[in-house]
Amino acid sequence: MAGRISDEDIALVRERSPIADIVGEHIQLRNAGGGNLKGLCPFHDEKSPSFNVTPTRGYWYCFGCAEGGDVITFVRRLEHLSFGEAVERLANRAGIQLRYEQGGYVPGREQGERSRLIEAHRAAAEFYAERLSSPEAAIGRRFLSERGFERVDAEHFGVGYAPAEWEALSRHLMARGFTAAELIKGGLAKEGRRGPIDRFRGRLVWPIRDITGDVIGFGARKLNDAEDGPKYLNTPESPLYKKSEVLYGVDLAKREISKRSQAVIVEGYTDVMACHLSGVPTAVATCGTAFGQEHIKVLRRLLLDQSGSQGEVIFTFDGDAAGQKAALRAFADEQKFVTQTFVAVQGDGLDPCDLRVTRGEAAVRDLIASREPLFAFAIRSVISRYDVSSNEGRLSALDAAAPIVAGIKDRALRQLYAVDLDRWLGFNNERFVVDRIAEISVNAQPTAQTQAQAQARAQRPAGPRKVAELTDPGVRTEAEVLKLAVQRPALLGPGFDAIGSEAFTLPEHVALHKLIADAGGAAAAGPGGREWVDRLLDGVTDALRPVVTRFAVEELRADVAGEERYASAMLAALELISVARVIEQLKSRMQRTNPVEEQQEYNRLFAELVALEQQRRVLKERASGS
Repeated sequence: MAGRISDEDIALVRERSPIADIVGEHIQLRNAGGGNLKGLCPFHDEKSPSFNVTPTRGYWYCFGCAEGGDVITFVRRLEHLSFGEAVERLANRAGIQLRYEQGGYVPGREQGERSRLIEAHRAAAEFYAERLSSPEAAIGRRFLSERGFERVDAEHFGVGYAPAEWEALSRHLMARGFTAAELIKGGLAKEGRRGPIDRFRGRLVWPIRDITGDVIGFGARKLNDAEDGPKYLNTPESPLYKKSEVLYGVDLAKREISKRSQAVIVEGYTDVMACHLSGVPTAVATCGTAFGQEHIKVLRRLLLDQSGSQGEVIFTFDGDAAGQKAALRAFADEQKFVTQTFVAVQGDGLDPCDLRVTRGEAAVRDLIASREPLFAFAIRSVISRYDVSSNEGRLSALDAAAPIVAGIKDRALRQLYAVDLDRWLGFNNERFVVDRIAEISVNAQPTAQTQAQAQARAQRPAGPRKVAELTDPGVRTEAEVLKLAVQRPALLGPGFDAIGSEAFTLPEHVALHKLIADAGGAAAAGPGGREWVDRLLDGVTDALRPVVTRFAVEELRADVAGEERYASAMLAALELISVARVIEQLKSRMQRTNPVEEQQEYNRLFAELVALEQQRRVLKERASGS
């Protein structure tokens, strides 16, 4: 039975896993002021960044999906891991050897499944890379040399060779303590008659890494065309490898993609190598599947793809019919990007790898520089199918291209492409073309794809309820005070603790106030910081956890120099709201009290009202910062 990771080691993992570094490996973060960082949320689609990270306290929170937590929570959510697996993954990254209770630490025995599979893939990548130098791998080295790659290039990308043997890798890994079940589950081997047999044999092998650099699968190229099997063979779907989410080369390209706000999509492993070696280090490729929605999500986070961004995504396709078809598939997803999308097409059909071999590295850079907008390419591709020398051909081309133009969401851009379409077809009648596009758009029957998308939208559950819709001034004041109590409790001190729960209106605010009181109150919290937040989160309910995390991350509405005055003003404003509420209740009671028949009660209420009005004047002055 697996042991429990010691609390001291879990704390050490948190300490040595800076949340900005871990999150920054997956999304581009930018300064959001107040010591906070901001980026596009990896857990839901969004156009504007609402994912916030507070490095000083070690927490993240998304104001779009109301999710948050610490660095371990982030890795758990992103990688779909258990708590123990997430700790192990971070520990491996930080070079920490974990200790396990209930029997002590035994290397390899208590590790989670994912960690074991990651280790197996790392060992497999090393095995393949070493075998590339063997005599039998000469055919693989020749393949690389013919495509302009030297030994140092192969080492940089981790290219290796899978021996043409049934069990070479399996024997090697099992001798290192991995089980047959682990090799099969990870896709490194298949079930044979007498045990596991290698999945890749006699092939050149590329390690496929996730965005953090861990090997999660392999792509293998057949070297002898006479042999059976597909030309390219990839790792099957596994707990590590999801082909719809994987981009080959993203581990090497991610920093340049973020730095240059550019991503280049190519079609193969050697194309990625050729681009990187030619000065286009933003190139990535899909692995055995078409470019799709999950790939888009990865790139959007790296590009910080939002309104006003100047980034670009460039697809490279062959100029033949297949390439045009691929471009039109990409066009279907194009508007999921906010940034601009382009197509770079080599007219003579050369891919980046062949182009580098035949014409040099400058030609690869020129290919990317010659990009044209994807909308224009898609429209031109459709037009090219028709004979536009006749009226009939031009009209048919217009009707075929019209749905593409009509599908452009940006109204101004749609109008400009309608003008371009008129010019490309030679009508010289912009009004006719615009009206025709509108007519076809209205009359077009929904396709099976659009119907399915509409149905999916209809069936999609509503997004998570936000912690609070902070539109009411009173509710906003409550939130600011609670935020201070979580982030800077020393600024509030006993004054906050003296306020009763009746000062708060939202149920989650009442619950958080009680949580703070149960933890000893703001006066006992000291300077706050991470230890205070951790104390609040210790044993908190699942419903209240996002509330605490949110208030730990959300930026205060005051600069550091004015925090003390701001805290005093907010506390006074909250008390003022409570006093005003009591005054209204008191006035209502006085209206129901007869001043003659109930003179003693009326006079008592009047005196209480005078005192409260005096208190309100004082609080108003404090709340205004006077």
